[in-house]
Amino acid sequence: MKLFKTRKTYYLYNPNTLSYERVYPTTKERVFGVIRHLSIGLAIGIGAFFILMYTVDPPVETLLRKENKLLQTQYEVLSLRLNNAMEVLEDIQQRDENLYRAIFQAESIPESVRKSGFGGSNRYEHLMNLSNSELLVATTRKMDMLAKQLYVQSNSLEELIELGKTQEDRARCIPAIQPISNKDLTRTASGYGMRIDPIYRTPRFHSGMDFSAKVGTEVYATGDGVITFAAWKQGYGNCVMIDHGYGYQTLYGHLSKFRARVGQKVTRGQVIGLVGNTGKSTGAHLHYEVLVRGRYDNPAKYYFMDLTPEEYDRMIQIAENHGQVMD
Repeated sequence: MKLFKTRKTYYLYNPNTLSYERVYPTTKERVFGVIRHLSIGLAIGIGAFFILMYTVDPPVETLLRKENKLLQTQYEVLSLRLNNAMEVLEDIQQRDENLYRAIFQAESIPESVRKSGFGGSNRYEHLMNLSNSELLVATTRKMDMLAKQLYVQSNSLEELIELGKTQEDRARCIPAIQPISNKDLTRTASGYGMRIDPIYRTPRFHSGMDFSAKVGTEVYATGDGVITFAAWKQGYGNCVMIDHGYGYQTLYGHLSKFRARVGQKVTRGQVIGLVGNTGKSTGAHLHYEVLVRGRYDNPAKYYFMDLTPEEYDRMIQIAENHGQVMD
């Protein structure tokens, strides 16, 4: 007896009749057949699913991977562009500090202000848990630094613009000539810096320049301004002080007479007093000081309207070679 199937039709060989007879499966056999086919199909489907899951990315995940890669590339490009922008800004800062502010004699902006960072170590903590966190934090930090330095630089340029608007008046006020007639420089007695005290014979800082001259020699205002002091001053004797504005002041000491009064407006070259020998002095001379924003500065730097470069070099040599002051 032999059972075979053709197109889901089953036949059984009957040796008695020597023929094939059709066999009809029972309901139970049909149910089990269906279940068997479903199980095989389900197993094949599950196997195929896991194979595809581990070998082929879903369309959404593939898209996300591409987007993440693109974002990383964009951040890397942005980081490089920020580096270039920082280099350009640094060049502008150098020119601002060493050229523009020098031309307008504006106060320097400290490096600690230009390059100051942001406080707090957890400022970028919210970025730490993201993918490519190091790149994100570094790029964000560069952006913050660039924004802050641009703010400082913008304020600096605004200040220089305002100084430019008042440059004509400023040029008249800045001390720019010698306080007495000294074309041949022979009246240059002692310069700015460490010198020997004429009385105590010990080294001390000399905050101005001394010009030897006869009593009664005219003393000139070195820039436009207002007389703020004209009286006796300890150590300086008869003394005149001028406020020139823009942070500049000048002092004229050891005078014999005053030719200006407190509150009077004076112009560059105007006579404000006469050379004398008053106060702590070892001989007739003028002691002259320049103060910039309350700090002493070398007066020799402010004779640019009076001296050629060669004369300036000669004056510096004369002043340096005189180690003892006259007051």
